[in-house]
Amino acid sequence: MTVIAAFYRFTAFADLATLQGPLQALCEAQGITGTLLLAPEGINGTVAGTRAAIDALLHHLRGLPGCAGLEPKISRADTSPFGRMKVRLKREIVTMGQPDIDPLGNVGRYVEPGDWNAVLRDPDAVVIDTRNAYEVAIGSFAGAVDPGTASFGEFPTWWAANAARFQGRRIAMFCTGGIRCEKSTAFLCAQGVKDVMHLQGGILKYLEDVPASDSLWHGGCFVFDDRVSVGHGLVPGDHVLCHACRRPLDPSDKSRPEYEAGVSCHLCLDTFAEADRNRFRERMRQMELARARGARHLGADV
Repeated sequence: MTVIAAFYRFTAFADLATLQGPLQALCEAQGITGTLLLAPEGINGTVAGTRAAIDALLHHLRGLPGCAGLEPKISRADTSPFGRMKVRLKREIVTMGQPDIDPLGNVGRYVEPGDWNAVLRDPDAVVIDTRNAYEVAIGSFAGAVDPGTASFGEFPTWWAANAARFQGRRIAMFCTGGIRCEKSTAFLCAQGVKDVMHLQGGILKYLEDVPASDSLWHGGCFVFDDRVSVGHGLVPGDHVLCHACRRPLDPSDKSRPEYEAGVSCHLCLDTFAEADRNRFRERMRQMELARARGARHLGADV
């Protein structure tokens, strides 16, 4: 059984290069796969490995400046959803494009998963899903506002266009694991919004803690790995990924005429030229050859 740990921590890192090498070496030595992002504002990642390996990594991470309180969301799968380990240096651990906001100093109030249903039922609260439109499409909380954004960097523009309709209301926001809400609530606080809150630990913590019988979540929660989606109890869902456009598909979408495994789906058929689709077909051929050898083609992680 593979243990999957998702986590983030906003903290000030002064010298990223000195952190990158030891983290990469530790993960490789422990057989851990996945991705870690390092930026001046902190760390963000999802990794998979044995329980002992993940514990060793968490012990190392908690020794980094400002990371003593790092708490991961833990789930499990039969096999690792990642093919390799990457430790990358970035400008932001989640890209919003607002360099002046401070998620360390001024963010919204945290709402525990057990208290989130009361927020959803509050007629005076506006609940906003801060995820991308393709994530919202497979699951969300009933009644949540969908900004329809293609990337998190579009959220400030969407807010500027819609702020007037929410004036004077309580704003509650949620995302997959909480990291986007740290920034979006900090952004709204900087914009002068007085009453801002967000779901602590995100959807993943809600699905982990709140029994399905009490849940107000509908559908699947998109995750950025081979599981594609998870449900209550963080059990892997039945969605599949279009390896051309990287968007999640319902299993029934595979029977649509636009679907060709790894090449196209009904969401992206008109997006790519035939030369692109031929390149995708070659990638699929190489992946099948690797699978026949009992190996994993790295193109599966692209």
